[in-house]
Amino acid sequence: MSVTNLPRSLRIGVLRGGPSTGYDDSLQTGNFIIQNLVDTHKPIDIFISNDGTWHMQGVPKSPENIFKHLDVVFNGLHGTFGEDGHVQEILNHHGVKYTGSDRYPSGLTMNRWLVKEHLKPFGIKTPVAVLVRRTDSLNKKAKEIWNSIPTPLVIKPARGGYSSAYYKADFYQELITALSKILSENDSALVEEYINGTRASSGVIEGFRDKNLYTLAPVELDSSDNPFYPTRFTDDEKNEMEHLAKIIHKGLRLRHYSTTDFIVTPRRGIYVLEVNTQPKLGEKSVIRRSLEAVGVSIRDFIHHTINLALNKN
Repeated sequence: MSVTNLPRSLRIGVLRGGPSTGYDDSLQTGNFIIQNLVDTHKPIDIFISNDGTWHMQGVPKSPENIFKHLDVVFNGLHGTFGEDGHVQEILNHHGVKYTGSDRYPSGLTMNRWLVKEHLKPFGIKTPVAVLVRRTDSLNKKAKEIWNSIPTPLVIKPARGGYSSAYYKADFYQELITALSKILSENDSALVEEYINGTRASSGVIEGFRDKNLYTLAPVELDSSDNPFYPTRFTDDEKNEMEHLAKIIHKGLRLRHYSTTDFIVTPRRGIYVLEVNTQPKLGEKSVIRRSLEAVGVSIRDFIHHTINLALNKN
């Protein structure tokens, strides 16, 4: 979709910042969106500080007063508040059109355990995992896990975005230490089997290039999450990841765009690791690299997403 489809007078608010561990990433995403809008529009900077104070163009204002000056919002928030359905509920309450998934699907994808449960009916593979709650007996649960899942183990908060901390345990005491640390800050933890393979990510965009769901070329991720393309995957592996990304986007009722992270193994196949309704946007982001691989500019993607929000919210 061409950038000329958006009226130049359109009042586009760009949400960035927010009270979460994704604060710094969100500042970068928000700045990147603004940079890609200034040539065609006058984007309105909607900054939320770490303490939850809203600002419009640098001036503290209530959300209610800010929304009066907007036609649509591009949600550039990451982590809790921005991805867990909180800000979506605020925007819904005030009748504000915004990019990204709605409140319930956003909250769902932030819960790693619930994502696994929702993917089971589709026959989609995820790593074997055990949910550990703060109210559980730590030693009893740890022994149960140690005796049922081969090492090494991956331990992470059961709820949280891509930026949440995770630990790898080769020894029993490392498992205890990781669980103690996570449960001191979270209500529950997820312990998964570690699958050795090549990590990848595949994106989905709605209503793009005459397709209801358009899949972007899967990109390979290195140990620092930097995406690169071309990849070393076979055509069958690429096709399978694109197919799974579509099923997940539709099955979880996501909206506008999403990315799914995979681990690809020659012997065990493809496993889903994470689903992201608010992937980072920036120079080294998965979305940007995936768009480049199919000849689409990030500016056209941003304009297209805003158009989706205007027409579908």
